[in-house]
Amino acid sequence: MIAPGALVMLSPIFTGYLFGVYALSGLLAGSLVSAVQMAISSSNTGGAWDNAKKYVEQGNYGGKGSECHKAAVVGDTVGDPLKDTSGPALNILMKLMAIISLVFSTSFVGQAIPAGERWAGYPQN
Repeated sequence: MIAPGALVMLSPIFTGYLFGVYALSGLLAGSLVSAVQMAISSSNTGGAWDNAKKYVEQGNYGGKGSECHKAAVVGDTVGDPLKDTSGPALNILMKLMAIISLVFSTSFVGQAIPAGERWAGYPQN
């Protein structure tokens, strides 16, 4: 868990220092859009697996004790952490990236490529 945590904490710092505030804005926007999609997907997937187990327990596909019920229990075991922890945890991840960016924002402006110079064909103002 150290590597993913370091990735979340260090990517805004490296992006801000090396590429400037425009690239950092793109990183934060892309991370936010990706996290929203992942959170919604995780919550919906976990809920679907939970509902599938309940559906089987109502007597469909052989009911309790069947092979289908055993598979539904395994699916529910995976689905509960998805809907209860993985989706909401992405909110904390986005907040952490934004706060780190704000804390270091004044130093990003001074350390990035100087204004007026070009990088990859784009002016950095």
